[in-house]
Amino acid sequence: MPDLTAFVQTSTLTAVIGIAVGVSLPAIAMGWSISRAMDALARQPEAERSIMRTLFIGLAMIESLAIYVLVIVLIVLFRNPLLEYLTQ
Repeated sequence: MPDLTAFVQTSTLTAVIGIAVGVSLPAIAMGWSISRAMDALARQPEAERSIMRTLFIGLAMIESLAIYVLVIVLIVLFRNPLLEYLTQ
């Protein structure tokens, strides 16, 4: 059986970097969209219903990206599909 230490360390480091980028970029996008929505509400308070509905749909889409990243990282950490090729 080959020594898999380097492979496990590399995949763990990749997972950490992936989750860091995959969470920070959607967080920045959420802050930016909330800021823009507050600006729009300040300019047109009568359009609150439409702005808030669009904001919540957009936030849900952005949050789904972070959840997809989390799922992929968990797959890489706990059930790495490349590990089968290295153990043969």
